[in-house]
Amino acid sequence: MNLIDDISTQAATIAAVRRDLHAHPELCFKEVRTADTVARLLEGWGIETHRGLGTTGVVGLISNGSSKRRIGLRADMDALPMQEFNTFAHASQYAGKMHACGHDGHTAMLLAAAQHLARHRDFDGTVVLIFQPAEEGGGGAREMIKEGLFEQFPVDAVFGMHNWPGMKVGEFALSAGPVMASSNEFRITIRGKGCHAALPHNGIDPVPVACQLVQAFQTIITRNKKPVDAGVISVTMIHAGEATNVVPDSCELRGTVRTFTLEVLDMIEQRMREMTEHTCAAFGASAEFAFVRNYPPTINHPEPTEFARAVMASVVPPAQVLVQEPSMGAEDFSFMLQARPGCYAFIGNGDGSHREMGHGGGPCMLHNPSYDFNDDLIPLGATYWVRLVQAWLSNN
Repeated sequence: MNLIDDISTQAATIAAVRRDLHAHPELCFKEVRTADTVARLLEGWGIETHRGLGTTGVVGLISNGSSKRRIGLRADMDALPMQEFNTFAHASQYAGKMHACGHDGHTAMLLAAAQHLARHRDFDGTVVLIFQPAEEGGGGAREMIKEGLFEQFPVDAVFGMHNWPGMKVGEFALSAGPVMASSNEFRITIRGKGCHAALPHNGIDPVPVACQLVQAFQTIITRNKKPVDAGVISVTMIHAGEATNVVPDSCELRGTVRTFTLEVLDMIEQRMREMTEHTCAAFGASAEFAFVRNYPPTINHPEPTEFARAVMASVVPPAQVLVQEPSMGAEDFSFMLQARPGCYAFIGNGDGSHREMGHGGGPCMLHNPSYDFNDDLIPLGATYWVRLVQAWLSNN
């Protein structure tokens, strides 16, 4: 690997910052200590620092030369509402909160790059460092954009990166087009008529209606959607009744829908609504249908993606720059890619063997209580960020 020596020299110091962040995780829009740490370091390195966008967001500006070209680099800062199983020294000190997705590492990689860029300023233009809150369900990217992120700090393109367990350290992956799905939730309340379970003819039982809907929804995927288009409907919650001898008045279905295109999402929402209304009517019941669109699909722009691929191939052997298979997981960097051209890439986190003793015995997968970010990624990820800046803001 073609790592930058100065970054490798400072990697242990940045890793200590990462472990401190891991030990003090903060949930969405409450990343006060994390933001304080980021801002203190940026200011200490002589970087112009702005705070408050998206409640706890931090933006750093590093400029050099006379070019008006600008590039945005984004890292997320928030943790998850999970109990950590790890017992190593830097395990979470806060019950029910954990950095189980590596956002502490994403922040550390961008900090390492920021330190190098501030010291050397071997580029012509401006780097916008975006430390974003609330990726895990809060839509922090959306909120920063709504509050004027790209108006106050315009960029020609914006780039993000996420660690990927199971992919080898030293590997990157990216692809143009959809790389992560939209995230959407639905809640359906079926209204029937309660009665004694021994006298079901006196009521309207909402439970069989719910069963019909669960089955019917899968025909949207298999019969209404083109087979080549991706889509998932998962009913994950069914709530009804309080006693074994009572037909309940109502039954609630909740779940998630994932797609790679808004066209497929529109179709699924419409068909789910129609099936709900007509199926309930056929049984003499009624329904309340709510569909919430959380995050749009994450869709990489072709030219920035190929640009990033070339930069990665200058840091690691080209064979280690892989094509990323799209995931049905979701990511709110999608809002930034809707607002500006850019690319969301992945960096291998390894198989979990980097964890110290006391990791709880579980797999080192995202959103797992035994997860931990691999600190070996800090010099690699930071080198990629720096080389990307240098290439994007070159005199050519």
